[in-house]
Amino acid sequence: MKKLGVERILSLSAVGSLKEEHRPLDFVIPDQFFDRTRGRISTFFGEGLVAHVSFADPVCPQLATVADTACRVSGVNVKSGGTYLCMEGPAFSTKAESNIYRAWNMDVIGMTNLQEAKLAREAEICYTTIAMVTDYDCWHEEHDAVTVTDIIRVLNQNAENACKVVAAAVKAMPSARECKCGAALAHALITDRKLVPQSTIDRLAPIVSKYFL
Repeated sequence: MKKLGVERILSLSAVGSLKEEHRPLDFVIPDQFFDRTRGRISTFFGEGLVAHVSFADPVCPQLATVADTACRVSGVNVKSGGTYLCMEGPAFSTKAESNIYRAWNMDVIGMTNLQEAKLAREAEICYTTIAMVTDYDCWHEEHDAVTVTDIIRVLNQNAENACKVVAAAVKAMPSARECKCGAALAHALITDRKLVPQSTIDRLAPIVSKYFL
């Protein structure tokens, strides 16, 4: 994506709800992530070049605002803000885990977005997630009453709504980026430039070349 000149990533994914207020068919635009994965590759760096990007605010505020507006224009019930808990998978949570996550005040749970957000930040690409609620996680008392037919119906409706939202977001996307995402590496590269192996510079050229001129 960086090689293609991509500057923004609007990610959509199916999630489970950890709060009663986030109902199936609702969209949530989280502004925080909590990592419960193990051993996934979450960085482009290493091999002689250390970088520590700022990740206190893991989504692009400008892109999140565009996504929120697009949901509202499309008639989709949306909540901006909240925490996405990224679990390892591929199995779903146990009831004990689900209840712990609720006690931690997590909002939604999924298996994919945390690493996307980290890598996008390192690549200086704006990133936000639209989390599409398909069902309540296993904590919900009525979870077992939900049928496969119900889930498929929600998934299909979410997919239809997602197409509307993406179209509205692209239409309203500002030409200029008014965020800090495009300079995320400006103060993040720790290693002395003279000591970085040329092979590493070449491998990461789409991301770091402007800092090695």
